[in-house]
Amino acid sequence: MKRVAHHLSPYGELAPGPGFAMPERLVGLGFRHWLQGYRTGDIASWEKVWCSYSSAMGAAAAKTAVGQLSCWVRAINTHTHRVLKTSPADCAGFCRDECVAISMIAACQHNACPAMRACAFALIGCSMIDEVVHVAESFAETMREADQVLASAHAHGLPLLTAMPAATAMRH
Repeated sequence: MKRVAHHLSPYGELAPGPGFAMPERLVGLGFRHWLQGYRTGDIASWEKVWCSYSSAMGAAAAKTAVGQLSCWVRAINTHTHRVLKTSPADCAGFCRDECVAISMIAACQHNACPAMRACAFALIGCSMIDEVVHVAESFAETMREADQVLASAHAHGLPLLTAMPAATAMRH
């Protein structure tokens, strides 16, 4: 297993990894570390995100982007009906849920609404996706404004049908 250290500068900043450009890495690792911060209560996870975003886009843009990332991950975490999976903090690759998260933001940026909604459905495991979709669109626009545009191939390249759990219409 490759370690993230291979993709970090001496200052802990992200560098593009194999198969993923910087915008995709920011979204995928932002999703991973923000969710881990919620799970553990350890702010070190969130500090990693801040350092990565601020070095990639500057402090002013990072402030807005990290705020939007936080809203998006919180909405997913709040509304999910299944256990979300993330790779270990030091893993260079992305697991299925992280790839779905990347695809969701790419789909938002490239106006691929059916794919974006399918990603939201796959992440939360139910059809009650409206809040998750709304905050994802805001986060995607913020990333676009910071010149962090994900490749359009990620908006359509995920085999979503194999990633989707069974759905329920249940509210919680």
